[in-house]
Amino acid sequence: MGMYSKVRRLFYRERLSISEIQRRTSLSRNTIKKWLKEAEGTEPKYARPPTVSKIAPFASLIQLALQTDSHRPKKERRTALMLFK
Repeated sequence: MGMYSKVRRLFYRERLSISEIQRRTSLSRNTIKKWLKEAEGTEPKYARPPTVSKIAPFASLIQLALQTDSHRPKKERRTALMLFK
């Protein structure tokens, strides 16, 4: 997580105050304090449940259409609107 390491770098290496880090990163002071209190080398883990996209059932059809169109001249290829229909 890039923001986590950026906050720790700004505080420990560049010696910026928490309020200055807040201004630069637009994070809340409570989040910054919580991240700084954590042990070295640990990053927050956000468990996002796996989801199925709306396009998944049509992925193979779209892939086939794109492969077919790759051999056609550019002006004869299907547009995104045509693929959507």
